[in-house]
Amino acid sequence: MSLTAQLPALQVIVPLLTAPLVMLLRAPGLSWAAATAASVMSFAIAVALTAEVLSGGSISYAMGNWPGPYGIVIHIGAFGSMVLLLVTGASAVALVSGRESLGSEVPADRRHLFYAAWLIVLAGLAGITVTGDAFNVFVFMEISSLASYILIAAGPDRRALTATFKYLIMGTIGATFYLIGVGLVYMMTGTLNFADMEVRIAEVTDQRPILVAAGFITVGLALKAAVFPLHIWLPNAYTFAPHIVTAFFAACSTKVAIYVLLRFDFLVFQANLSEHVNQFASFLLPLSLLGIMVGSAVAVLENSLKRLLAWSSVAQIGYILLGAGLSTHAGLTASVTHMFNHALAKGALFLALAGMAMHVDKLLFKDIGGIGRRMPWTTAALVIAGASLVGIPGTAGFVSKWLLLQAAFQEGTFGMLAVVVVVLSSLAAAYYIWRIVEQAYFGKPVEGATAGEAPWPLLAGLWLVAIANIYFGLAPQLPVTLAETAATNLLGLAPQ
Repeated sequence: MSLTAQLPALQVIVPLLTAPLVMLLRAPGLSWAAATAASVMSFAIAVALTAEVLSGGSISYAMGNWPGPYGIVIHIGAFGSMVLLLVTGASAVALVSGRESLGSEVPADRRHLFYAAWLIVLAGLAGITVTGDAFNVFVFMEISSLASYILIAAGPDRRALTATFKYLIMGTIGATFYLIGVGLVYMMTGTLNFADMEVRIAEVTDQRPILVAAGFITVGLALKAAVFPLHIWLPNAYTFAPHIVTAFFAACSTKVAIYVLLRFDFLVFQANLSEHVNQFASFLLPLSLLGIMVGSAVAVLENSLKRLLAWSSVAQIGYILLGAGLSTHAGLTASVTHMFNHALAKGALFLALAGMAMHVDKLLFKDIGGIGRRMPWTTAALVIAGASLVGIPGTAGFVSKWLLLQAAFQEGTFGMLAVVVVVLSSLAAAYYIWRIVEQAYFGKPVEGATAGEAPWPLLAGLWLVAIANIYFGLAPQLPVTLAETAATNLLGLAPQ
């Protein structure tokens, strides 16, 4: 069997096996090089798998040649391949860009441990995305979560420990809820394979335990995805983590949880439980609108740039779940497309802040006065990413917001309410992004402010993502095609 045929397994194996090697390479430069090489290789594998999915449909791979449901099966469809691109791409860009940023945040004698934990997070998130087994999702979820706590706690601010503890408690509750739900499904069906589960649930006579399981799984994964009001761990985790960790997590970690949530709710539950369609919509739609409004409102009032963008993420998760909650092809297409586009915008914004943090004491509004004149390239990339977050035409963010508005227009009175909320939230985003731009270009510099651009590797990664925000705004075929196929599969309109 050729090496190419093993790519689905290598997607997880490469970072997982590189992690112990990184721990042995105690020199910071060598450990960074090994971790970066593994991340870049993982991204190359994800690109190859996406190309295969686009040309030939979904990919199935039986571990050890044991077919499902008896063995562990890897399954990668259009939705999964998009999430893999986000996870591996965010990891690769953040590691390539952020080596010098870490110099002031993580001690040199601990950096090899930091990079090892990073690779374990990458392996866990990739494993969640590719596995076709519900219990393996839990295993990879715990692997990535435990390593995530290490990365967040590595932040130089002592409040990173408090943020990590809150994240640990909430993450443990979410994982426990998910595991209880999976246990109930297994009790009623005798299988953990997603495809087999979908078939066997239809044969269960008493489906009340399945409905309870759907509730547990939905709440557990919503907590992992920081769905309002289960988002309380996210602002502090993003604010006090090292800057490149925030860029990595903001681009992909909540997206992976949303991916599992939609995969479970549409392919397993909604395909079999007519009651769950209303349960899912009545749970998510009001919370998505509240998340959009509250996240945007708090972001407008924030003075810390990282907390501002963290609260903005709460609102953007609301956009994603609003489209999914509509349970229509147009809504799901908009939802999946926005997952991709938000990752581009928010990843670039946090990378820009990582560059600015190397020349300011704190990332507060008062500290970035005039920084646009001292760091023109960094600030220009931030403006582009901010325009995408707002949804300015010509950027990636505009594409997904336009698709979401079109989907909402088809839903009558509720759809009009959703349109109003999305438009108001976009205006709020325009306001707080303009606050950053105004202070950066026209604000008074703080006394003793130093001049100088971000390091060239960080600038290279930042501008790569900034240009991607423009490219996918003008040529959105790749994310939209993957999103349309994902929506078709989620709704059962075509085989997986």
